[in-house]
Amino acid sequence: MHNLTEGMGMSEAAGARLFREAWIAGVRKYFPGEPKPSYVTPWEETPEWEREAAGAVYEQVRQFLELSGGHASRLSREQKGRFVATCWTAQMYKHFEDPKPAYVADWPALPTWQQETDADIFEAIATSLA
Repeated sequence: MHNLTEGMGMSEAAGARLFREAWIAGVRKYFPGEPKPSYVTPWEETPEWEREAAGAVYEQVRQFLELSGGHASRLSREQKGRFVATCWTAQMYKHFEDPKPAYVADWPALPTWQQETDADIFEAIATSLA
């Protein structure tokens, strides 16, 4: 088991892990009932494709904040969540030839717990960069 995701730089691997930890925290906070074990798998057991996707989305949010001079943090919670969700959907198309419909559902079709978690992820990344 590697400490860092293969091919990722130190900051990107740390960003991927921050993304994953924010996801797990959101699932534990918002998911109604008991989440599927795969939703809360610890980083060390997270599949490689999912680590890569988390790192890519972290990097997109980081760049988005940077390019806006930090002002993207003023987006509404929904806008923040939508941005994370859209970036994640693109990763699902990258990693899967024929992704499950739930993996690529548009924002209005996502369950509330997932929308809230995605918004929290954006805010966790913004806070980590502040």
